Amino acid sequence: MIHNCVKCCIETSMPLSRIDIERISRQGYRFKDFVVKRKRERHLKNRNGRCVFLGENGCKIYSFRPEGCRLYPLVYNEKLRKVVVHDLCPYGHEFKFSRDDKENLNALFGKLYKKK
Repeated sequence: MIHNCVKCCIETSMPLSRIDIERISRQGYRFKDFVVKRKRERHLKNRNGRCVFLGENGCKIYSFRPEGCRLYPLVYNEKLRKVVVHDLCPYGHEFKFSRDDKENLNALFGKLYKKK
């Protein structure tokens, strides 16, 4: 079911992997226009409190969106140390996730936050 909800695109702090950045850059977007650096991490940039890729009709890079966006509303809860449905998502209860989805999110979390 599609709700056209963009709540997760407001004040986003979506982390970006090197692969995400390369994928988006290949579409002609410049690093400085969509990436914000926080310490050693890279995240999607917000403009006026919204993801820079959020347009009037939704995500402007939907086919090329970051892996974290693809897996959302699954998120890794560091406190619980496990994958959960993000409580911010008003439709999270409607999503069906596979074991692969959870494993992919765990792998992404490992790539993004491994000790450097």
